Parts: sequence; C-alpha cells; structure tokens
Amino acid sequence: MRASRLAQLLIVVAALGTISACTSTGNTLPEATTRSSLTTNIDNYSYLIGPGDSLSIFVWRNPDVSGSFLVRPDGMITTSLVEDIPVSGKTPTALARDLEQELGKYIRDPIVTVSVSGFNGPFSEQVRVMGEASSPRAISYAEDMTLLDLMINVGGLTEFADGDGAKLIRVVDGVQREFSVRLDSLIKEGDISQNVDILPGDILIIPEAWF
Repeated sequence: MRASRLAQLLIVVAALGTISACTSTGNTLPEATTRSSLTTNIDNYSYLIGPGDSLSIFVWRNPDVSGSFLVRPDGMITTSLVEDIPVSGKTPTALARDLEQELGKYIRDPIVTVSVSGFNGPFSEQVRVMGEASSPRAISYAEDMTLLDLMINVGGLTEFADGDGAKLIRVVDGVQREFSVRLDSLIKEGDISQNVDILPGDILIIPEAWF
C-alpha cells in the first residue's frame, strides 16, 4: 500500500511539474532590446488619427477651405466643401490624399497638407492601464514606448500594488494572450531586463497585493 501511494504521489508531483513548465513557457515577454516575433509589428509605426484629435488642414492657395478641425466622436470631420468625411484610423498623409481627391471635384489640382495636435489616436491604438497604478487611464501610444515609459505616464504604483503579479494583455496574430510582467523588479529594483516593449492596444492590469 505504501509503495502504491508513493508511486501515486510521484505521478502527481511529476504532473504538476509538467503543468507548471507548460504554463510558464511563452508567458514572459521578451526584453525590450530584443525584437522578437511578438514585436515585429511595431516597426515603421505611423500615427493614426483618432476622435478628439485636432487637425490643421492647409489647402495651398485656398485659405477659404483651410482651417482647424476637431475629429468628432464618430471619427469624422466636416470641412467647408466636404461634409462628414471619415478620418479616424488614417495617417495624416493618407487623409491629405483623400481630401485632395474630394476637393478635386471643386478645386483644380488641390494640394493638401494635414498636421495633427492633441494626439489621442483611435481607441484601438491606445494603451490602457488598470488597477493599482497611481493614475490608471488610457494613454496614446508613442513609437518605441516601453513598460517603464508607460509606468512614468501613470505615476508608478500605489502602495497596495502587487507589481510582480501584473499582467499584460496583448493581441498576437489575432489571438488575445496574457503575459506576466514584473513591475516591482523594474521600478524598485532597477531590473532593466523587465523593461519590455509596449505595443498599440496593450492592456496592463496591476492587481492589489494580499498581505
């Protein structure tokens, strides 16, 4: 009986070890200095216009149709000659070409330049921080943003945060995945290897510590 029970215990221990290994494998993000398959879509990042952005539209030699326009919550703007043109999710350059095509119906060979201020970006591009951050909120993604940049933006951790228990939610190849990130090690211990890349649309969840 003892031998049989010992064998069962050994099987359970081995099974738990296998589960633990499977769970940990692939659940840690690569270091920020390593461009892995998870971060290739960060290359050649271009800012996309979003609701709340302020657009300055300049039409060469046509000051009457130039001006500043606020992107509405529905992602559209209305200009002097073009009503309800969708702009959210477009780059400023792409929008300039679209406006040239639309204005070409009324103006001969229009030349359009679009610049952006406000920089909210579309909701799908924003990075969200939830839980025990000093100022949890949605933040506009910036090129080459890292985890440390993100934590500076939200004012760091609260005194109740379980920083090393934080999770990063990311869509990889169309599938939502969860990764472990170690904020205490990064912020309090200065372990720069934990300073992983942040991508547009990431969600950082910081749990409360259980004392």
